[in-house]
Amino acid sequence: MQREFIRNFAIIAHIDHGKSTLADRLLELTGALSEREMQAQVLDAMDLERERGITIKAHAVRMLYTAHDGLEYQLNLLDTPGHVDFSYEVSRSLASCEGALLLVDATQGVEAQTLANAYLAINHGLEIIPVINKIDLPSADIVRTKEMIEQTVGLDARDALPVSAKTGEGVPEVLERIVHRIPAPKGSPDTPLQALIFDSWFDPYRGVGVFVRVFQGRLRRGQKIRLWSNGKVFEVETLGVNTPKPVEIELLEAGEAGFLFANLKNVADTKIGDTITDDDRPAIEPLPGFEELKPMVFAGLYTVDAHEHTLLREALEKLRLNDSSFFFEPESSAALGFGFRCGFLGLLHMEIIQERLEREYQLDLITTAPSVRYKITRTDGEVTEVDNPSKWPAQSEIAKVEEPVILATILSNEEYVGGILKLVEEKRGRQKGFEYVSASRVMLSYELPLNEIVLDFYDRLKSVSRGYASLDYHLAGYWESPMVKLDI
Repeated sequence: MQREFIRNFAIIAHIDHGKSTLADRLLELTGALSEREMQAQVLDAMDLERERGITIKAHAVRMLYTAHDGLEYQLNLLDTPGHVDFSYEVSRSLASCEGALLLVDATQGVEAQTLANAYLAINHGLEIIPVINKIDLPSADIVRTKEMIEQTVGLDARDALPVSAKTGEGVPEVLERIVHRIPAPKGSPDTPLQALIFDSWFDPYRGVGVFVRVFQGRLRRGQKIRLWSNGKVFEVETLGVNTPKPVEIELLEAGEAGFLFANLKNVADTKIGDTITDDDRPAIEPLPGFEELKPMVFAGLYTVDAHEHTLLREALEKLRLNDSSFFFEPESSAALGFGFRCGFLGLLHMEIIQERLEREYQLDLITTAPSVRYKITRTDGEVTEVDNPSKWPAQSEIAKVEEPVILATILSNEEYVGGILKLVEEKRGRQKGFEYVSASRVMLSYELPLNEIVLDFYDRLKSVSRGYASLDYHLAGYWESPMVKLDI
C-alpha cells in the first residue's frame, strides 16, 4: 500500500483504563474480527495477561479501514505493555509509531504510568490524540479529566474524544481521528533496508519469530538479512502480518509493520531495539535508541521437592526462549539445596515468571527475598558488580560501594501526602519535585534506592494512600552508600 495511506499507532493507558477493550472495538469496527470471533481482549493472548488485565508482550495488528472520505487506509496498531518493568519495550514500540491514543479513564483521571508513557511518546515526536474512556459509568467526570490531561501532560484536551470502549459509543470517531491526525510514515522503499525489532517470541516449530517495523527499504521472503548488534546473517523464510490472525505475505515495505521467521534458534540473538539490514546492501548506520537490557532485581528460585530441580531447569530454559531479558544461573544453599539465581527487569517481571512456572509447569516454588546489583570499587581500582552477598569481597578490599537508584513519580490525592512523605523518607528518599497537578492531586518526584523499592514499597504506598496513589519509576544511576556485609 502507498505510504500516504498507512497509519502506525499505539495506545497509551494505565492498567485497567480499558486499552485492550478499545483495541477489541477497533478490530470489530474495521471488520478484522466478526462478532462471533470476538473473544474479550483478543490481543492479550497469555492467560496471565487477561487475568491481570495487563499486556506483557507487544503485538502488531493490521486493520483495513475505509474512512468517510471514501479512501482505504492501513492501520497498524502496535500494542505496548503498560507496566513500568517493560518501559524499554514500550519505548521501542513507540519508536515504531507516528502517533498514539492517550487513553484516560474518566472515573480515575491521569495516573503515573500514563504520564510516564505519554512523556516517552512526546519525546519520540508522536502525534498524541487524547481519548477519555468509560463515559458510560455514572462516576465519569469528563471536564475534570480534560483539565488533568492539560495540567499533567501539557496537551490541549479541548477536543479529546469521549468514548465507551465497552459499549462502542464514540469509537468510530477515534478511527476518523487516527486517519486525519496521525501523519503517514516517512522513508523510501528504494533505500537500503532499516527495520526495527520491537518484540520477539519463540515458536516450537519455526524457531524465533520477530515483530519488525520497516523504516527504510524492503523486506521480502528469501532475502538475506543481517542483525546489527551481532553481525549474524539469516535468510527470511516467512513474512507475515496479524489481522489479528497471522497471514503470510511476500513483502513488507518502508512504513509497514509485521513479523518474520528466519531460522533463528535463540531469542538472545534478536534483541529488542536492534536494527535489521540487508546483507548484500547494508544501511550506513543502525536506527537510534538501542540498549542492552540488564536485569535489575535478583532472587533465588528453589523447588519445595528436591526431585523437581531438573524440571525447574527445563522450565526456566523454556521461559528464557520467550524472554531475552530474563537471566538465570545455578546456585546452592545449605538450607534450600540446589536452585537458580534469577535476574528480572523488576518486581512485576519476577512475579510473572514465578506465576508462569507454578501455573504452566505445576512447580511448587520457594523464592528468596529479592535483591539488587551493587557496584563495588576495590582498593586496586577494579570495579565488580555483585548481586549476591556470598560474592561480596572482604571489607579490607573495598574502596567504595554504589547502589542503583531510581527516580520515582508518585501521583496521589492531597490528603494522603503526609503518609507518603513519611514512607519515602523512611526508605531513604531524596525529594526532587513537588507540584499540584489539580486542586486535589499532587505529583511527587523522589530519588530512591532500588533496594528499598523491591520488597514492600508498592504495597505500603497503596496502604498509606488507601489505593489512590500510583507509581512510576525509571533507573537514574547509582549512589555511593556505606554498605557492609553482615554475617550472622
